[in-house]
This record gives sequence, C-alpha cells and structure tokens, in this order.
Amino acid sequence: MKFFIDTANLDQIREAQDMGVLDGVTTNPSLMAKEGISGEQNIINHYKKICEIVDGDVSAEVISTDYEGIIKEGEMLAALHPQIVVKVPMIKDGIKAIKYFSNKGIRTNCTLVFSIGQALLAAKAGATYVSPFIGRLDDISTDGVELIAQIVEMYSYYGYATEVLAASIRHTMHIIQCMEVGADVATCPLDAIKGLLNHPLTDIGLAKFLADYKKLNG
Repeated sequence: MKFFIDTANLDQIREAQDMGVLDGVTTNPSLMAKEGISGEQNIINHYKKICEIVDGDVSAEVISTDYEGIIKEGEMLAALHPQIVVKVPMIKDGIKAIKYFSNKGIRTNCTLVFSIGQALLAAKAGATYVSPFIGRLDDISTDGVELIAQIVEMYSYYGYATEVLAASIRHTMHIIQCMEVGADVATCPLDAIKGLLNHPLTDIGLAKFLADYKKLNG
C-alpha cells in the first residue's frame, strides 16, 4: 500500500519524505487555505514547491464545477509538472471531464466519493485514482472502511485499473483497516503515519537494550 500525505504544509511534507516512506501528496482548497495560501499564482507556486520535495504524484484540485472550467483548470495544472494529478469532484461535469482527461493522457483523482456507484462511474470514465472519504462517512454512522472493501472488490472483479485511494483518514487505525481490505493508497495526516511507529513493547525493549549496554560499557 502506498502512503500519501494529506496536507499543503511544506514542513510536514519534508518530514514525511525524509522518513523514506512517502509515495505522494494530496491537497485541496481547504488545506491550502489552512496554510494561508491564496491567489492563483501563489497556489501554482506552492504546487511547484511540493513537486520539488516529493518523488511521487501530487493531487492538485480544480475549483471549477462546470465542464469547460474543469477542463481549463485541469490542463493548466497538469502542465505545471509531470507529477501533477488533476483532482476532480464527483459530479456530472466532473465525470465528463475525467473522460476527456483520460483520452488526453492526463491523470486524474476523482474526489468526494461516498458510494460504490460513484466509484463505478469514476472507473468507467478512466480516473487514475478514486478517493472515498472514509472519515466523513464514519461521522454520519456509516462504515467508511466497508466502502473501501466494496470498491476494491468491484474493481478487482471487473478489472478496472483505477486505484483506490482511501481519503479522509483520521487516525492510525484507519490506515491498518484500509490495508486489511486492500486499498491501493492511504492519504493520511502526518501524525497518523507516525502513529504506525508506536508500540509499548518496542519502547520497553529499546530501554532494556540501552540499559544492558550501559551496564557493560559505562
């Protein structure tokens, strides 16, 4: 399973990259706003900075909701850097745009997916990634991880090449659950990725090793 970091914070992206386990980055307008990045040119420059840090795919989201606007924005974003994947919302014009991009060889990430039917449309349109939002489903008492499992099974059954990118991950256990059901990618906050490092027996074992070394070597 690939790890993407879900942020626009350059320091967090660098930290995840330095760990040696980062495969890509996902962003959205809310994450850009959280970092105080506004204005088209500033946003473009920020995407370029992200691409300079990471080796993998960087999802850059369009803000248009009409077909012509999505196409114009998407082509501009895709031209910024070979690592850019155009992030398109799961709406009628979004699906239409994904099909256009697919025919043009432009990679896409279909976002705001909350049902298996939506995931089916994204795959049929040729999306590179589909992003089911598991945390937001959990918020309304729906099993987000179960949706991941259903999409993985459907894509496998029909042979779709679209990768399942589990999004809206809230904590480390979400990562483990997505791994168990076969998600291709998990896009996570940095803290959730770092949470995988933690186990009390590791801490106890390391403390003992160091204590024994100190007894013999001072």
